[in-house]
Order: sequence, then structure tokens, then C-alpha cells
Amino acid sequence: MAPSAPTDYHPVVLDRPGLQALIDVLVADGRRVIGPTVRDGAVIYEELTQIGELPGGWGEDQGPGHYRLRRRDDDLLFGYAVGPDSWKRFLFPPVSTTWQAEVSRDGVEVAPPSEVPRYAFIGVRACELAAIAVQDRVFVQTSYPDRDYAARREQALFVAVNCSSPATTCFCPSMGSGPRVGSGHDLALTEIPDAAGSRFLVEIGSERGAAIAARLATRDAAPADREAAAAVWSGAAAAISRALPSDGLKNVLVHNLEHPRWDTVAARCLACANCTMVCPTCFCADFREAGSLSPDHAEQHRTWASCFAVDHTQLHGGSMRWTTRSRYRQWLTHKLATWYDQFGTSGCVGCGRCIAWCPVGIDITEEVSAIRATDGLTRLPAGAAP
Repeated sequence: MAPSAPTDYHPVVLDRPGLQALIDVLVADGRRVIGPTVRDGAVIYEELTQIGELPGGWGEDQGPGHYRLRRRDDDLLFGYAVGPDSWKRFLFPPVSTTWQAEVSRDGVEVAPPSEVPRYAFIGVRACELAAIAVQDRVFVQTSYPDRDYAARREQALFVAVNCSSPATTCFCPSMGSGPRVGSGHDLALTEIPDAAGSRFLVEIGSERGAAIAARLATRDAAPADREAAAAVWSGAAAAISRALPSDGLKNVLVHNLEHPRWDTVAARCLACANCTMVCPTCFCADFREAGSLSPDHAEQHRTWASCFAVDHTQLHGGSMRWTTRSRYRQWLTHKLATWYDQFGTSGCVGCGRCIAWCPVGIDITEEVSAIRATDGLTRLPAGAAP
């Protein structure tokens, strides 16, 4: 479902007033523009109409169990990494109504689905585009597509922004998902500092993006613009030191299900589900019928769920995974190993959110490294079922 790229295009340059014009054009087209803004001590995604609502001059300090906003020494509009929010909240809402029904003399009438919002997402990072592509496999590229997700996804327009200041928790290069935007966007911006604050190198990723760019006051990118943008890309890549090597990882994890490291991490893990809530690819959900004071009305709600909840694997007689150890192991091995069996890809894009927003600072890259370093101590015999 990625936008189709034009066969021939050239980067153009947009100034800050032009960025406001871009937002105005999207709003005029009947789209709800969603982008980053500062609220409650974090960068989150909300509806915007003005570039003044963007997190100009803000960055973050992130680490295991640590996230703090800080003032930058410049006024870049996109000089942050990622916060607790993800675009999943808009494509796969935390709470949604799957159906409503009314009883009348003529029988039961099921109400049609609500109108799908026409979103335009601005500020989407490369790792987040990769996460959306992963969710496309889960919800759309399947025998039973999710109609609500598919409709929201089809309507959405993506204005990506290349990273300039990745967090210390980021490890997207080792997951092949960043930091430079590669595909899945309609437009991709690279913010370049200058005397006016910043300008933007604009790369067109789809015919839809080309049509929007044609309505803006742009100029052709000069060699100096391209060189400045390349410096942003290379600087971001060089700033990322954390890694999660994926070579042979599935085999390592599924054959070390009794590794003592699972006990070590379980002693720290609170099973709070923060990691699954901030993860841009986790997709577990619960369905519940909602009661009503009226006997003639019924509806069903879908809400986010987590494999860290005790009742997530509730079957007749009890839960299949009643220990924190078993639930953490399920999350990690599914995300990094058995996800390949289901969807042909990893469930991790290296955004680092699960590291920063874990209350006790559990680092997924450290856990994997610890198991990999002692691979073989508890490995199942060859041919044994994991």
C-alpha cells in the first residue's frame, strides 16, 4: 500500500512560509493534518493548523527508562527524535466501535461504519514508515483484511521528515529502517538549518505528492542544498551507536527458551505493558460488547490489549502464561523471531521507544545481546521443537 513513486522527479526547496502553505493546502483539501507538538512534557502527535504548533527549538534526552525534553540551541522544527506517540494511534485507534445495532419492528439493523477521517501525517520518520509497512502486513496483506485500518491507511497522506538528531535509544540502521526515509512517503522533507531558521529539501515519493508540491512556491534544489541535506543524513546515521544485529537472531531466540536470562529480566519487569503501548507495530486487541440502558441498542468496541496482561492467554482453566517470565519471553520472541513466520518480517523497527518508556529501563538490545553471547548453554537439541 506504499505510494507509487514517479519515474522522474527532482528535489525542490521549501522555506518556512512554504511549510505553512503546505499545511494550508492539506487543510483546504479537507484533510486533518496531524503532526508533532509539545504537550505534557513530551513530543506527541495532534491535529495542527500552524507551524507555530510544531516543537520548534525542542529536543529530547532519552535513555533506558528516561525521557526529558530539553531546549536546543537552534530553532529547528523537527529537531527531536520520537516520543511516546506513534501514528498507530490514528490508523489503529486505541478504542474504536466495530459495529452498532438497533432493534426495531422491522428487525435488527446494523449501522454502517463511521466516516473514515482523511488524515495528512506530517513529521513521519523512516522507522515509523517501516512500522506502518509492518502493520500493513498484519491488517491488510492477509486473507482477512481489517476494513477500518485499510480505509484509514488508504486515505492517509504521508509527509515524512528525515532524522537529524536521533536519540541514544535509536537502533534503526541495524533493523534496516532508517534513519533516512526510503519509501512509503508522498513527500519527504530534510530540514536544513540556515539564517532564517531552516529550509527544507523536498523529495517527491508519489504522484499524489508531486501534485501537492506543484501547488507550492518552491525552487529547484541547488547543489549546495543537496550537499547540506546529505550532511544531515550522514550526521544522523553516524550518531546512532546502539544496534540489534538480526543475523541468525530467530534461531538464537527460539532455541534458548530456557535461558537463565529470562529469569533475570523477569525479576525487573513490572509487566506494565508500557513497551507494547508505545510500540508502533504491536497490534493485540480485545473485543467487548458494550451494554446500554436501552434494550434496543448494542455495540462492540475494540481496544488495544497487551501480551503482558495475565488474561491475554486466558483459556478454559486459566492463563497459559501466568508468570512475568513467560510473558516477557513471548513478547520478545514473537517480536524478533516468530513474527517472521507470520508476516515475513521482524516486528521491530529500532525506534527505541520500548527502551525509553520502560519504567525500569529494560533494554531490548541488551537482553538480546546477553542471550546471543551465551547461545548454546541452554540451546535445545537440533531438531527439537522450541
